[in-house]
Amino acid sequence: MSQELTSDYVVVGAGSAGAVLAARLSEDPGVQVTLLEAGQRDKGMNIHIPAAFSKLFQTEHDWDYSTEPQPELGGRRIYWPRGRMLGGCSSMNAMMWVKGFQADYEEWGAAAGPEWGWDAVKKTYARLEDVEDATALDGIGGPVRVERQRSPRACTESFLQAAEQAGYPRGRANGPNPEAFVETMVTQRRGARWSTAAAYLKPAAKRANLRVVTGAQVSRVTFDGSRATGVEAVVDGQRTTITARREVILSGGAINTPQLLMLSGIGPAAQLKGFGIDVVHDAKEVGENLADHLVAGIGWEVETGSLATAESLRQLADYLLRRRGMLTSNVGEAYGFLRSRPDLDAPDIEMIFAPAGFFDEGLIAFQGEGVVAGPILVDPASRGRITLASTDPSAKAVIDPRYLSDPEGRDRAAMVEGVRVALEIASQPSLKPILGRFLRPDVPTDSTAEEVADAILERHAHTLYHPTGTCRMGTDEASVVDPRLRVRGVEGLRVADASIMPRIVRGHTNAPSILIGERAAELIATDRAPQRTL
Repeated sequence: MSQELTSDYVVVGAGSAGAVLAARLSEDPGVQVTLLEAGQRDKGMNIHIPAAFSKLFQTEHDWDYSTEPQPELGGRRIYWPRGRMLGGCSSMNAMMWVKGFQADYEEWGAAAGPEWGWDAVKKTYARLEDVEDATALDGIGGPVRVERQRSPRACTESFLQAAEQAGYPRGRANGPNPEAFVETMVTQRRGARWSTAAAYLKPAAKRANLRVVTGAQVSRVTFDGSRATGVEAVVDGQRTTITARREVILSGGAINTPQLLMLSGIGPAAQLKGFGIDVVHDAKEVGENLADHLVAGIGWEVETGSLATAESLRQLADYLLRRRGMLTSNVGEAYGFLRSRPDLDAPDIEMIFAPAGFFDEGLIAFQGEGVVAGPILVDPASRGRITLASTDPSAKAVIDPRYLSDPEGRDRAAMVEGVRVALEIASQPSLKPILGRFLRPDVPTDSTAEEVADAILERHAHTLYHPTGTCRMGTDEASVVDPRLRVRGVEGLRVADASIMPRIVRGHTNAPSILIGERAAELIATDRAPQRTL
């Protein structure tokens, strides 16, 4: 049995960008929009309780990826969770609203034109943000609710005071150049997660021109010559063809989107031919330029004050009745930016603090009281790639981020310096009395920064869940998509997700992914608008 559907626009992937794009396109009652999501609806208590996000890992709501062995990380495979439900990763992340630096978007503008530069994107951010404290951010009134944390742990304030004692400034979050230590602003509404499914799809659900299809595993984009005509998918076990009268837009993210392009005949010709895939367009950079943020969290034992009792009946009652307490925590309650070398134009390290024993990539619950602080490499020089494992659309792609592989060794040196700064902050009067022995890594507390860094990188460092860049946007012919997000070499096909980022932001990728969804909707609306004649 098979079925056929027809729509003006077909959006593949209902995540941080795709949900935004589909909702915005459907604001025009004259077009029909079909949004396809491989996962299911965002139902379940653990999706909406902020502190419970790691309970979604390796469940039906997670793509549950794993990298190739990483030589610079002790040969370990690194677990990569990715959201597989309405809202995508915005339904499974730590809700940190960290947009990055003006310099990041100026680099986007240099690569893809002024419509992606700082002056343009800051206006889009201002329209999409609904900020609890307008003095902390510039935007107010948009669909994305950004709040202060309702019940941060006391040790989070101790960390921020210790950073200040170590000579690092405190400041406001999300300004153009937020080189300061701050308490995290979070995408929550009254203490509950506020995903793109909540912010965009639910308000749009009543529109007759928006069709949201869950359980839809897309296998390939269909073409008539070089023009995309729709997609083929398996929807709840049934083969389905969805025809696009106008355009197909891929919003599957930095792993799924390049995989689907390659399965559809767009990618490096030699690789495609090796799998017996007919080449529609030889696009050598599809799957290349993979960048991710690596985190090296150091764990300390504490006597009290962490999130260890977050699952108690008392805390559950506090959450359900008042939307207060430990369960409102996003876990990553504070952060700050710094430079590993004084000659850098912008920070390359983000220091994060979590008042919890968030170890083993969140897969094994830690029994006891602990806190974590450590560096995130937010300006990596290393680049990896996504390649096909087979022609089976349900087979996971091959993920090789090549962490710390840059020939100059800049990335590793930056992480060692970040570990040194973490230990320096931990030694300050506001924090030192709270901290006990190391929980991660298992080394003596008098170990040098180099010894701690070597141990943490080899045994414990992992992704901060920010893969980007595998369908790079640019004005050059080698880029996968042009500045209007159109896939080069074909017609009727665009990409709108984190894969198009010309460079990874020095922040977290949820905010810029939502931005990309908004900008894509603006570009498509402009392109379909009738042109005036003089």
